[in-house]
Amino acid sequence: MPTPSTRSTPACSALPTPARRSPCSPHPNHHGLWIDPTNPLRLINGNDGGATISIDGGKTWSTQNNQPTAQFYHVATDNRFPYYVYGAQQDNSSVATASWSDTGVITMRNWYEVAGGESAYLAPDPRNDLILYAAGQGVTRFDKRSEQSFDISPMPINFAGHGVGDFPHRFQWTEPILFSPHDPGVIYTAGEVVFKSTDQGKSWTVISPDLTRNDKSKQVASGGVITKDNTSVEYYDTIFTLAESPVEKGLLWAGSDDGLVHVTRNGGKSWDKVTPEGLPEWSMLSLIEPSPHDAATAYAAVDRHKLDDFRPYIYKTTDYGKSWTAITSGIPEGSYVHAVREDPKRKGLLYAGTETGVWVSFDAGARWQTLQLNLPTVPVHDLVIKNDDLVVATHGRSFWILDDVTPLRHWADRTADSDAVLFPTRPAMRVRFPDEVNKRQPVGENPPAGALLSYYLKAAPKDEVKLEILDGQGNVVKAYSSVKKAEVEGPAEWPDVQKLNETLPAEAGINRFPWNLRYDDPVKIPGAFFEGDTAPKGSMALPGAYQARLTVAGKSQTVPLEVKVDPRATVTLADLQKQFDLEQKINRRLTVLHKTVNQLRDLRAQVQGMNKKYAGVAAWDSLRPGAEDLIKKLTAVEEQLVQTKIKSTEGDLNFPTMLDEQLTYLSFAVDAGDAAPTQPEIETFDMLSAKIQEQLNKWDGILSQDLNSFNKAAEKQKIPLIDAR
Repeated sequence: MPTPSTRSTPACSALPTPARRSPCSPHPNHHGLWIDPTNPLRLINGNDGGATISIDGGKTWSTQNNQPTAQFYHVATDNRFPYYVYGAQQDNSSVATASWSDTGVITMRNWYEVAGGESAYLAPDPRNDLILYAAGQGVTRFDKRSEQSFDISPMPINFAGHGVGDFPHRFQWTEPILFSPHDPGVIYTAGEVVFKSTDQGKSWTVISPDLTRNDKSKQVASGGVITKDNTSVEYYDTIFTLAESPVEKGLLWAGSDDGLVHVTRNGGKSWDKVTPEGLPEWSMLSLIEPSPHDAATAYAAVDRHKLDDFRPYIYKTTDYGKSWTAITSGIPEGSYVHAVREDPKRKGLLYAGTETGVWVSFDAGARWQTLQLNLPTVPVHDLVIKNDDLVVATHGRSFWILDDVTPLRHWADRTADSDAVLFPTRPAMRVRFPDEVNKRQPVGENPPAGALLSYYLKAAPKDEVKLEILDGQGNVVKAYSSVKKAEVEGPAEWPDVQKLNETLPAEAGINRFPWNLRYDDPVKIPGAFFEGDTAPKGSMALPGAYQARLTVAGKSQTVPLEVKVDPRATVTLADLQKQFDLEQKINRRLTVLHKTVNQLRDLRAQVQGMNKKYAGVAAWDSLRPGAEDLIKKLTAVEEQLVQTKIKSTEGDLNFPTMLDEQLTYLSFAVDAGDAAPTQPEIETFDMLSAKIQEQLNKWDGILSQDLNSFNKAAEKQKIPLIDAR
């Protein structure tokens, strides 16, 4: 199974001084308090927002904004690029957050509050990503453009202090709401009956009878003698889950919190009770998932932990609910099930969210195995597939995303018996992520940049594993190896620079490795400083068809790889080609320049070494003037090509940039975004290239004349020759 590659999305980070009160005092709804037995001034408070610490007996508290501890009930996604993830968090607002960010990390700038309360189901409008519907004992419509929310509840009334039996309708704490997958103008929600709206919630039509047990004894006021507990959280005899088949219009499934399943195939005109035979009474139907492949197939996740039954329950039907089969083999007791989803691209590939994490089945539920990876042990209340990602709502550790489940879709029983398998991959979006990111604040993780390639190894190979990227003509544009390359010495890194890993993982199991869509970087000069401590990068690959080739134990296999343009970009392919061509010219020039400097420095070091080695040797005395002249000429060329006095990333404030720094700056300017190079950029390259050529000509002259003359003289004196390698 895959190696860890899930990532988390975000939720005053230092302890406050005793002189002031923390602006982040403990979150309400307290569940635990630890008092240090050796120092009662040290406290840890556990609550609905996470954990917070006091070191002064509770006068001040640490923040909770530095911990991703949101408790989400459900998850939804929209159709933006990047797509946004939505959820309602216990005792906090409903939120939207980007699945990734152009800044390289997901911050509060990529997050905002939306409609609905702490327990809401959220449904983004498929026609307009800035419109959102939320339901949770009331329905609201949120317009991001105006930042306004509108109440569109089927029964807009305050429930506080009442038993649910006091009202004509009963709505669940996590009232479902959804758009029809066949008509985005149709919205459904549910209480004890199913409601339908075709006018954005301005009016609602009841399209079902009561689909619950309607046990009046469970609809009275809640609480004890001292105080009532009529918060509406305890409302019962409600429809807990509602879904329409994406395959068959008008086929709706409803599951209640008191253990009933109903189905309609005519849009609600008639309903059939199809509760699984043998399902214990009063079970809660946590989620029903209509198959995206077959109208007759559906899956039901059942939760009975409130009845002291912690066993997992998942049921499957292939005949519209006439019969059901329990499918939980492999999921242990204690991992009771909150949600089950079927992959939209591979029939029978199932994902289950349980009280302890995520499980996967490749055979329609006949066998399950863990898909935990690096996900914490945490309740998973919901999960969805979006753009080939598995998006998970945890109840305590915020949102998590497993990037690109394509390898799971291609996993088969025979895969495990193969020595090596290179999996197909989804198209790679040509998005520019920065090398430098600000991680000095709580942030969520971005996905790897570029194409995420996955391959299975039956065992860790003894020999080298190679992964190559080929263009449409079969040329290798990037090559990686499991053998770690010797790194070129560089300056100390800025704390926020993320160094790319260039070494392939080669462990037994599934390995994942990203190609950042760039060609090879120009050859480097050891120890060179660049503006912002960022060395020039390889050209970004053009949109089009590529291949990935994996070689293990001398055997190669390839898969197609498509690179797509950033859908937000307005650039033409012709302009990208012009940009690519100039970037390649710049990088070829930089490579020649850097190789020259490296060779020049090696040559000078040889001369200087001989000067030291043969000091006092009579034969060297006649060669010394020539050696000194050679060193002088080499240094003169070097100092025109690079600024040798820069010893820090801000050294150019004191010493003027030379040709290398100027051409590197131009490479950044040309590569800044998706656009054809400007005329000044083209002219600047021509000007710098001509100046570089002047120095290269001098370098050639040194090799062909000065060095040649020196070596002839050295040969006469029986002194070893200088090697111009």
